[in-house]
Amino acid sequence: MDSLYIPPGYYGTRDVARALNTSPGAVRNLVYRGRLKRVGGTERQPWFRAEDVAALLAERQLRKAA
Repeated sequence: MDSLYIPPGYYGTRDVARALNTSPGAVRNLVYRGRLKRVGGTERQPWFRAEDVAALLAERQLRKAA
C-alpha cells in the first residue's frame, strides 16, 4: 500500500528487499552500515533511489561471480 505514494524512480523498503532478494531487516542494516542512503519518505517508510539499488545489486552480482 505504501508503494502508491512512492514517486517514480524510487523504491520503498519492501521493494528494495525484493530486488536484492533479502529481508526488510537486511535493508535497514544496509542503511545503518552506510551502503544504502535514504533520500526521502518518512523515518518509518523511507525511499531509496532506484539507481542506488541497481548499483548495489550489480556490485553483489559482480562479487558473487568472482
